[in-house]
Amino acid sequence: MGNTKRIIVIGGSAAGPKAAARARRLDENAEITLFQKSADLSMASCGYPYYIGGIFDDRNQLLCSPAGVVRDSKFFWNAKKINSLVNTEVVRIDRKKKTVAFKNLLTEEQGVAEYDKLVIASGSIPKRPPIPGMSLDGITTLQSMADADYLRKIHDEGKIKKAVVIGGGLIGIETCEALHLAGVEITIIELLPQLLTFLDPQMAQLVEKYVRTKSNVILQNGVAAFLGENGKLTGVKLQNGDEIPCELAVVAIGVSPNITLAREAGLEIGARGGIKVSEYMQTSDDDIYAVGDCIEIPNLISGMNVHAPYGDLANLQGRVAGENIIKGNVATFPGTIQTGICKVFDYGVGATGLSEYAARVAGMNNIETLVNASLDKPGFMQGKLLITKLVVEREKGSILGAQVIGPGDVSKQIAIWAMAIKGKLTVDDMVNADLPYAPPFSLAIDHSIATAHIMQNKLKGLFTGISSLQFKEMLDSKTPLLAVDVRNPDEFEQMRLGIGEKLIPLGQLRKRISELPEDKNTGIVVYCKISLRGYEAALIMQANGYTQVKVLEGGIMAWPFEREK
Repeated sequence: MGNTKRIIVIGGSAAGPKAAARARRLDENAEITLFQKSADLSMASCGYPYYIGGIFDDRNQLLCSPAGVVRDSKFFWNAKKINSLVNTEVVRIDRKKKTVAFKNLLTEEQGVAEYDKLVIASGSIPKRPPIPGMSLDGITTLQSMADADYLRKIHDEGKIKKAVVIGGGLIGIETCEALHLAGVEITIIELLPQLLTFLDPQMAQLVEKYVRTKSNVILQNGVAAFLGENGKLTGVKLQNGDEIPCELAVVAIGVSPNITLAREAGLEIGARGGIKVSEYMQTSDDDIYAVGDCIEIPNLISGMNVHAPYGDLANLQGRVAGENIIKGNVATFPGTIQTGICKVFDYGVGATGLSEYAARVAGMNNIETLVNASLDKPGFMQGKLLITKLVVEREKGSILGAQVIGPGDVSKQIAIWAMAIKGKLTVDDMVNADLPYAPPFSLAIDHSIATAHIMQNKLKGLFTGISSLQFKEMLDSKTPLLAVDVRNPDEFEQMRLGIGEKLIPLGQLRKRISELPEDKNTGIVVYCKISLRGYEAALIMQANGYTQVKVLEGGIMAWPFEREK
């Protein structure tokens, strides 16, 4: 037993069990002990909103292996020979003695365990702002299984009618849907000017416009106090003085790396507040590794460290750490491009790489952007709308980021762009991408390839676009211009912007070109439903000498503001 490697893992959610399981697969004789503060192991925490909303009813589904076996302590011992101690908190790491001190939270029993290699997977903790009334009954976060159980009970009992969700990020939006499915009237309160800050404003506004059809949304306002009677929540008071009655408040304003143990042990903490690790997941102590939500990692595009608390990344990092504590530092996790997706009622909302805003913050000013709207597959196959914003480096055409929203197949699109970014592909590479095509799955020219085509035209100077935000600014400032809608009259009657636009159907444009201003330098913005016909109309106008023609990117379908119809 003298040569048996003693491995301790702190944290039993995602990254910790993955590290322990990888280590076991590579060393049958290692002595592996996993400490978990809560009662459950290997929780599918990203599934909490769907359990709360009643998408599935069996709580154990959140804890099961792919074979349907609950991953409890008995499972970990029998299947993986990992000693997992639940309801047990590690309270101290002694790096000199290479020990951890722990306490059973049920029995108060205390102990000390020795390690040769230690993995910290202590996760994150929800941010709880210092707001008066925070201790009232009816206020919760959505971080743990206990939180999920609490909210599922509310769903099942059906007694609560009004709730507020504080925070318009991923967890806040998914919680909103879960409670909406329970028949609860929801108000989302977000301090910032937009929901989902990983999106650029136009894309966020499109999501907000859709979310408002399902719930109330309050932006640029925060909670000043929680109001209650007899210890129970009755409402929230906003910073502007308004009061909103509610019986439930879910605080979802983000998470922070749980670094208490690491900091007290003297491990190096990074600028973003997470444990600093190498590409091997190794901390400043050679015998201690850290993985998951408690660490910070490089963004592979900007080079800046980020806190990226994603379940998939936690598993990947755990695998790397598990291999390295057995084999030495042979496996690497280089960083992230921060790919993410969430379900927003019937919409998918995803992003990968850098947003335009993030790129500019990182000092990248030589960039080009584009918004494209189209179906994900043919209309005769019930195709659904996709809206993509692409961000590229202008000179080389390197792809920096993509955001995709809509009821169409967002996941597929984000996966395509994520691999393009990771593979360092350019726009020129993407225009001839060899993707699978059949009408049940895709358009003949996939939405992603069409987006690359438009961007290539833009980079070559063959397409001059204008974003909806830029167009709205021009309209609001009364900038002289002519807006031309080139759809058919019946389309115009069914839906239109109502901004004083002139209707000239594309098929009539050549015959009616004389109806355009005599001054060929007049600013013209042309569009249709998705601006494919708008692009063709712009080419006709330019061929007739008009020099200031711009195409509204994404057309009417990407217009995030109010329309006349």
